[in-house]
Amino acid sequence: MAGIELYAPRTERHRRTWTAAAIVLTLAFIILGQVPAGIALMAAGIPLQPGVSWTGDTLLLSIFGCSALLFFLWVWVFERRGLATIGFNSDFLKRYVRGLALGLAFSGAVIGGIFALGGYRIENAGFWAAPSLSLFIPIVAIFLGFVIQGATEEIAMRGYLMQIIASRHGMYWGVGVTTFLFSGLHALNLKPSNELYMGLANIVLVGIFFGLYAIKERSLWGVCAWHTAWNWFLGVGFGVEVSGQHLDAKPIVVDLMQTDVPWWITGGAFGPEGSVITTAVLLAGIAWQVSQGALKQGQGFATPTYLEGDETAQKF
Repeated sequence: MAGIELYAPRTERHRRTWTAAAIVLTLAFIILGQVPAGIALMAAGIPLQPGVSWTGDTLLLSIFGCSALLFFLWVWVFERRGLATIGFNSDFLKRYVRGLALGLAFSGAVIGGIFALGGYRIENAGFWAAPSLSLFIPIVAIFLGFVIQGATEEIAMRGYLMQIIASRHGMYWGVGVTTFLFSGLHALNLKPSNELYMGLANIVLVGIFFGLYAIKERSLWGVCAWHTAWNWFLGVGFGVEVSGQHLDAKPIVVDLMQTDVPWWITGGAFGPEGSVITTAVLLAGIAWQVSQGALKQGQGFATPTYLEGDETAQKF
């Protein structure tokens, strides 16, 4: 199933970076985009550890945007492509709102499932018990930070790299390579442990789900929104860990604390993303995407034959 353009047709002027080079560039842009900004935060005395302050959390999430700019520049300047080719195409509002709703629903289902199995107890009331502007500002600021962070990870994985690989080798390779790379990027969130390994396995499932979602919708808008809503609602909605990281904000719904149940129910130190409940929810989501035709022939746009034979238009 090679020669699939996922989001927009290719034209004769478009370049296509070699697959190996695209993988290296993806990792380089993710790292290089954040290092200078991280150094600047350290110089300003802002700790680079999540959960210390909501301003620090917001800035740590926002610096992901520097990596997004590097991807945009590469696509615009070298590959001579527009943003529609990496998934930022039509129906923004409809797709983004739907993605937010699905992300909230999936994360709510995970929390509800863990709570039903006795994995959580209510520690404190949420934001709505005593709302105030001082509590509301961090909630909104961290949401905006997750908009940037979630979108950047999707630009890197499903927008740029998956499209490059799918265009050469087919959508199965595109989903597979980006899925395992996406999971590997979270490998340093915790020290090696059962919680980490389970969390990484679930992130593999997240990567598959995201890949199928983007392929079925032929767009990145919904996936970006889902990613944002998932992270934000886990960390700010209920005060639980997001991939092993805690956030400094008053939970919106209720403040939950893990109970003394087996770690695989709650995810332990990795948070609910390391839970078997998340495994079940994600498998259901993947099955749903497949049933909706995400892997059917005809998804995307066929690579033009004149480009398949034009090495200068294809390769870096």
